[in-house]
Amino acid sequence: MSLSALRHALRAPAEGAVKRHSGHSARRHGAGFWLIASAFVTAMAFSTVPTPLYPLYQARDGFSTFTVTIVFAVYAVGVLISLLLTGHVSDWLGRRKVLITALTLELVAAALFLTDQSVPVLLVARLITGLGVGMLTAAATAHLHELHSAHRPSASSQRFEIVSTAANIGGLGFGPLVAGLLAQYLDAPLRLPYLVFGALLLISIVAVALTPETVEKRPVRPAYRPQRVSADHGDPAGYLAAAAAGFASFAVFGLFTSLAPQFVGDTLHHPSRALAGLTVFAVFGAAAAAQTLTSRLDAKVRSNLGLFAQAAGMAALAVGMQTASLPVFLVAGIVAGSGAGVLFKSAVGTVVAMATPAKRGEALAGLFLISYLGLALPAIGLGIATRYTTVTTAMTWFTGALLALLTTAAVLARRTGPRPRG
Repeated sequence: MSLSALRHALRAPAEGAVKRHSGHSARRHGAGFWLIASAFVTAMAFSTVPTPLYPLYQARDGFSTFTVTIVFAVYAVGVLISLLLTGHVSDWLGRRKVLITALTLELVAAALFLTDQSVPVLLVARLITGLGVGMLTAAATAHLHELHSAHRPSASSQRFEIVSTAANIGGLGFGPLVAGLLAQYLDAPLRLPYLVFGALLLISIVAVALTPETVEKRPVRPAYRPQRVSADHGDPAGYLAAAAAGFASFAVFGLFTSLAPQFVGDTLHHPSRALAGLTVFAVFGAAAAAQTLTSRLDAKVRSNLGLFAQAAGMAALAVGMQTASLPVFLVAGIVAGSGAGVLFKSAVGTVVAMATPAKRGEALAGLFLISYLGLALPAIGLGIATRYTTVTTAMTWFTGALLALLTTAAVLARRTGPRPRG
């Protein structure tokens, strides 16, 4: 045997082993992608479980609409605190450690809901839920992107964008649907939903533990600092436009997870918990479906479509509120939710495309931070307004303010550089 033949014989098994190892690694990352997606859905769904249950808490304890808003705002404050303090640490600590910690916090919140349902405990449980969600959102989104890239290195990012935003937004709608159905048709409406999701959270922790890590351990751990919200990610104007779109999108979601169930029950005279959950699910489900259906559109076209649909839906929502028409209210919510979903998907895609891998978690954490401000601030404003005027009037003024914000987002988007495709 010649020297060259000997070299080839020795190299061939090694190359085959590398390919087999590479294929095995790709399969592990592919399976991990779906495990993280399922955990993402579960965590986000748990965060909205109380939405259709708030009227039951109100009827039992006799607290006001303003108290409901405070409970919701405490959750949003928890998200914001967590995003500022931990939203970026998965870039160097590792995605799995952060996700398992976040899911454990949500499990603690579920235990609190089960042990004591007084208002102070409700506030603490919602705060802990927010801390878990804020820790999870950016880490899970970045982990999904990296698992997708490792599984399909030459593929486009469309699957990642569809799954990550559908898990986030679809999960938010899945929680009220399940909780509303359980509360309507089974016993213990203020306990059973938390038992069900407590079990799902335990399964999610195991799923994350089985998923490959995608962050390489650094020899020297960076000095800790709170999250820095910066537009310096390649295109400052583009980042600001994405942030404004995220704020506007989550303002719609905040409306439907805070006051909409009470509006349907009291003003529209439909007290069914299943209907309240279905109303919220329809908005978030429409958002997730619209994200999927528009995935192949050019990024600029998709962003404009989201802006227009959300504006049209909010205008129709004002009509539905003024006429006290449930069908108009539901259709308008679906249209507004579709637009918000498409707009938020465009924002996530823009930020992921412009950020470097080393700062991807930081860039996403900043986006989610500003988006969750959109979830919290308008809802708090609505709660304060309901102390001095009717819910219908307050929500109508909210609609006008949101239309003005969407106009601002459109103006910012026109000043950006070239947008990424897909």
